[in-house]
Amino acid sequence: MKQENLGGLINIQTGKLDANASSENGAYPFFTCAREPLRIDGWKYDLDAVLVAGNGNLNVKHYRGKFDAYQRTYILDINKPNYLDVRYLYHFMDSYLVTLRAQSIGGIIKYIKLGMLRNAKIPLPPLDKQKQIAEILDQADELRRLRQCTIDRLNTLGQAIFYEMFGDPTTNSKGWKTGTIRDLIREAKYGTSKKANTDGCGIPVLRMSNVTYQGELDLSDLKHVELSETELQKYTAQEDDILFNRTNSKELVGKTAVFNLPNLMVLAGYLVRARVNEQADPYYISAYMNSLHGKTTLQNMCKNIVGMANINAQEFQNIAIAIPPIEKQKSFRKKIEKIAKQKESLLNELTMYKNLFSSLQQRAFRGEL
Repeated sequence: MKQENLGGLINIQTGKLDANASSENGAYPFFTCAREPLRIDGWKYDLDAVLVAGNGNLNVKHYRGKFDAYQRTYILDINKPNYLDVRYLYHFMDSYLVTLRAQSIGGIIKYIKLGMLRNAKIPLPPLDKQKQIAEILDQADELRRLRQCTIDRLNTLGQAIFYEMFGDPTTNSKGWKTGTIRDLIREAKYGTSKKANTDGCGIPVLRMSNVTYQGELDLSDLKHVELSETELQKYTAQEDDILFNRTNSKELVGKTAVFNLPNLMVLAGYLVRARVNEQADPYYISAYMNSLHGKTTLQNMCKNIVGMANINAQEFQNIAIAIPPIEKQKSFRKKIEKIAKQKESLLNELTMYKNLFSSLQQRAFRGEL
């Protein structure tokens, strides 16, 4: 199958806006480096486009219509529609993320350059064959999407239960006693600054990319680190530790999750681990931080240091928070744990569908479909 440089088939632009240009009730999608788009009041682009996140956890989206974009989002639209189908391009870029991640550069936050997209070699069968391939991949992706939607609904259910039990945290609508996170924890410590390795030697290390925007742990890309016994005692995560991502791009800083795994793992330096006292349950604090109010608070308070947003451990502890009775917090935890069991079964099914989709994707761009 013949291949061509992608740059000759598409126009490539980048968004111009900062992440704080978003508006909660905006009429148009606002594409950033996060997997899910935000909203915005106005639009700049009216295209049938493929959007590639230019830094962080790279991802690809397809959208047709009016939208705007964050300054590190690449916007790809086809300039030769008789040679390239947009859904085929979307699926190719989705499969090409593996290559882009390997090519990405930078220290803490990896990013890609424009030339990495322009120089990509795309297999180019006839247009009708492209449409056929895209349709097959769309159908397989739909199975994956439906399972993911069910999981996402369960994630939403967790936040719905939080609001039902504790009210709107923006106004403390149920009138709980208020304080700061410092009032609810025994300690807050940074992880290790020792460089992680990819050869599997040592102890698995949780990095900021392992904490998701939805407040969960993603172990799909673990690195390892070798530590002394003294360092292990200092940096090992314990059950019920709250993990707080103190540095990232502005829209991702402050991701928060609860460590609830039996595995021995340590924490990297860009995570803060907090251990609660008798007044708090970690699942309540994590849900509070991952609420819309919590995310807005974090985005408003973070500082920009060397191109990255930052919130240090002291600032994290100063965040205001409602303090419901501990019995209420523990009741919330039981509900969340019940949801987690349902999600585990669905995640196993999702893995099966992802593997099927990945296999079809690889075959498609080898010319085997």
